[in-house]
Formats: sequence, C-alpha cells, structure tokens
Amino acid sequence: MPQPKLTKLELQIMEALWNQGACSVTKNRPAYTTIQTTVYRLEGKKALRCVKRISNANIFEAVISRKDAQRRLIDELLALLGGRAKLVMAHLVEADELTLKDIQEIEKSLRKQPRKEKSK
Repeated sequence: MPQPKLTKLELQIMEALWNQGACSVTKNRPAYTTIQTTVYRLEGKKALRCVKRISNANIFEAVISRKDAQRRLIDELLALLGGRAKLVMAHLVEADELTLKDIQEIEKSLRKQPRKEKSK
C-alpha cells in the first residue's frame, strides 16, 4: 500500500503520536480546531486511526511508521533531484552534518547490500 504524502503539520502530529502513543486532541491547546481538522485529514489518508472514544474525545494512533514516512520523504527528495543521491551526500558533507560514525554505518550497510551490476 503506498504511503500517504504528509504535510509539515501532519508530520508534526504524527511525530507526537510516534513519541507518545495513542492520544487525543485536547481543547486547552492553541489552534485546537486546526489540529483537529488536520487529524481528521490524516485519518482520511489512513495515516492514523481512531482506536476508541472516551466521552466526547477520540483517541488516535499512528497507522504508518516513522520509518515509512521518512522513506517517503527521502524518495520524494531524490525524485526531485533526478535520483542523484550524490547531491544529498555532498550537501550533508558541506553542511557538516555527516559524522565519521555516520559514514562508518553507511559503509557497513553498503557491505551488506548485494552488488548491482553497472550498466554499460
């Protein structure tokens, strides 16, 4: 099943569900109606679901995982860059966001991957 495309606000709500587990929209927060509307949109996208109702509060939980949502974003970024992962890696190096430990983990992952034949 394809993963839904999520907006920045939707991702923030999903992050809260991933961190806290199932929870409801509370009225004592700013922009309650905005959050509530966004939660219902996420439900429509099948990114979360209502698991129970307590009084007049719906309790929601994430249906998609953080990993799946992150993969979708990365795939979209790579598609935007024409599949050129080197551009992303170069940016991470230039921005000093890539540590030696990160590189070692990448190398370890690459060694586990089956070799692909390069087309001529």
